[in-house]
Amino acid sequence: MHLALRAASVVGAAGAIGVGYASLVERNAYVLRRFTVPVLPPGHRSLDVLHLSDLHLMSGQRRKAAWVAELADLRPDLVVNTGDNISHPDAIPAVLEAFSGLEGVPGVFVLGSNDYFVPKFKNPALYLVPPRPVTTTKSRRLPTEDLVKGMLDLGWTDLTNTRATVDVAGSAVEFVGVDDPHLKYDRYGLVSGSFSPEAALSVGVTHAPYQRVLDAMARDGASLLIAGHTHGGQLCVPGFGALVTNCDLDRGRAKGLSRWWPGAGRSLGSPAPNDAAWLEVSAGLGTSPFAPVRFACRPEATLLTLVPSA
Repeated sequence: MHLALRAASVVGAAGAIGVGYASLVERNAYVLRRFTVPVLPPGHRSLDVLHLSDLHLMSGQRRKAAWVAELADLRPDLVVNTGDNISHPDAIPAVLEAFSGLEGVPGVFVLGSNDYFVPKFKNPALYLVPPRPVTTTKSRRLPTEDLVKGMLDLGWTDLTNTRATVDVAGSAVEFVGVDDPHLKYDRYGLVSGSFSPEAALSVGVTHAPYQRVLDAMARDGASLLIAGHTHGGQLCVPGFGALVTNCDLDRGRAKGLSRWWPGAGRSLGSPAPNDAAWLEVSAGLGTSPFAPVRFACRPEATLLTLVPSA
């Protein structure tokens, strides 16, 4: 009995230490991930793309906001924001101030569910089962229009169910974006179509990397796909990785750089075809206010260095 009590005490203490680390240390240990992606035409100069996602900013999170503000020192050629910027109406001035150093840098953005609705408590066990349709009828609306106006004022382009071509360091980059697939707001059928052969780069942008959206964008010829939403799993097991992605993307692609082609999610382990798109999924910088922990999955922003393909 004494040994059982001692073992239980040890397990309890280890659990408390783990929760303390996940909530007080790792979720504030912001990191900049860097990837080199060969997607540009031969002879094209490299382009640096800053990818921001899933800040879930609260008005009192000054340390996170300050870290994001310092990213302007990277002097990127392009900013891509894949949504879930805020978790409270009062956070809009703070998040726009954090982005202010990037004003005038070409940028594009799409929205996530927490740009529309205040987060609400959810049973954590639900994240371990396949995602179900999101219900927002009991969630309070956020002042989304104020957030969108602020990002437009920075000079960024709203890609909500839209196509656009943006001048990036003197080159035409064509984008297609959708509204949040997790809310089933995506309407890719309205913007589907081949990319212009005159564009130096074709990019698909979405908040949540659902397969239906990734497949459609890759089928239309996007060479680079950029997404967030997954939080990289948020709670990961060392040596195993993410437990969930909170969408139908496989766990192996929960964060980082991989390849995607139409049907890739149904042919796991198959070699990527030569014309497969590159997919970058950010683990993001924040958490839900109801689950303020990260383990083996540091909060991140990403700097993609785009270079000519071989």
